[in-house]
Amino acid sequence: MYFTDRGIEELENRRGEEEVTLAWLAERLREFVDLSPEFEIPVERLATWLARLDDDEDE
Repeated sequence: MYFTDRGIEELENRRGEEEVTLAWLAERLREFVDLSPEFEIPVERLATWLARLDDDEDE
């Protein structure tokens, strides 16, 4: 198990029943980077990966 799996599991356990918009998620990511700028690159990579998930299916 990766260390990040614990955080992902906590997120799923605490908020797994909630519905959120991508706009809400984008705002939370911006807030997180504002509070923790050292994570700007990993957050940018995650956001880009999420944005492009369907690109491989079109090819």
